[in-house]
Amino acid sequence: MKIGNINIGINKRPFIIAEMSGNHNQSLERAISIVESAAKSGAHALKLQTYTASTITIDIKDGEFFIDDKTSLWNGQSLYDLYEQAHTPWEWHQPIIKKANELGMICFSSPFDESAVDFLEELNVPAYKIASFENNHLPLIEKVASTGKPIIISTGMASIAELDEAVSTARRAGCKDLILLKCTSTYPATPENSNILTIPHMRELFDCEVGLSDHTMGIGASVAAVAHGATVIEKHFTLSRDDGGIDSAFSLEPNELKSLVIETECAWQSLGDITYGATSSEEKSKNFRRSIYASEDINKGDMFTKDNLKIVRPGMGLAPKFYSQCLGRKAKLDITKGTPINWNLF
Repeated sequence: MKIGNINIGINKRPFIIAEMSGNHNQSLERAISIVESAAKSGAHALKLQTYTASTITIDIKDGEFFIDDKTSLWNGQSLYDLYEQAHTPWEWHQPIIKKANELGMICFSSPFDESAVDFLEELNVPAYKIASFENNHLPLIEKVASTGKPIIISTGMASIAELDEAVSTARRAGCKDLILLKCTSTYPATPENSNILTIPHMRELFDCEVGLSDHTMGIGASVAAVAHGATVIEKHFTLSRDDGGIDSAFSLEPNELKSLVIETECAWQSLGDITYGATSSEEKSKNFRRSIYASEDINKGDMFTKDNLKIVRPGMGLAPKFYSQCLGRKAKLDITKGTPINWNLF
C-alpha cells in the first residue's frame, strides 16, 4: 500500500511518523520549527491532531470531566481546558502542511469528529489516523473511510471484538488500505506494558499492515516492533523536553528521532531471510576459518603427530574434522612449517 508517494510494507523500510500533537505550545513559529526539525531528522511523515475543545468534550470542570489522578501528567486540569491548551488551531494546518510538503514529508492528521474530516478533505490530506480513544467511534471511522483514503487506527484499550468492529466498519465504508498500530494508552508507557508480540498476531488476524504507536521513552520498543514485523512507527516529537508542553515528557527530541529512523531501518534490514551457510559477503571470510597446518618442519618419511600438526587459522588446509585421519600417516615430501596440509602430502 501507499500513503502519498511512499510505499509501506514488510519489504519496505519502516514508515516513521513524527507526531506534533500539542508540542507547538500554541506558537505557529514553534510548530514550523518542529516540522523543519522532523524533516531534518529523517521522519517520513508529520502528523497533526484536528479538533477543538468543544468538538472533543464538554466544558465542565468537575466529575468525570476533571482529571484527578496524581499519576497523570495532566492532573488537576479539566478535559476542556486541557484540550483547549493542546489543540492545533485549524488555520495553522495549511501552512504546516505546506512546509512539510516543501521539505519532502507527508503530512496528515487525526480528526476527532466529522467536522474535522470535512475540513481536512478541503486540505486534501493523503491519509487519516484514528486515535486510540476514538477507535470505538464507529460513526467517525465510517466518515473517514468514506473518503477512500488510507486509514491508520491505533488499537489502545480495544479488545479483539472492538477492533473487529472498527476494521469491519472501515472496510464496509470503503477503506481499502488499512494500518493497525499496537498502542499502549498510558503516558508515558512502559516497555513491560508494550506487548510487542501482539504485532505479528494482529497482522495475521486482520490481514493488514501493522505498526506501533509508541509512547515509551526512547526507541527500544520501536526497534523491537520492527523486528516483529511493524512497518509503521509513530512517536511524539518535540524540539526539547525541557521546553515543556502537553506531551513533551514522552516525546522524542531531534537526535533521538534521527536515531529512531536509523535504528529501525537497521532492524528492518537485518531481518533478511531464513538462511544457513555462508552468504555471498562471507565467502572471503571462509579463508580465516580453522584448518590443519604443519606447525614444524617435517621431513619426507616423518610421521604426522600432534607435535607437528595443528588446527589453526587460516583455512587453506584440510578441515579440522580430518585431523585424526592425518595423525600416524607419513609425509611424501619435505614440508616446511606453515604449510597447509592436503591429501597430496601423505
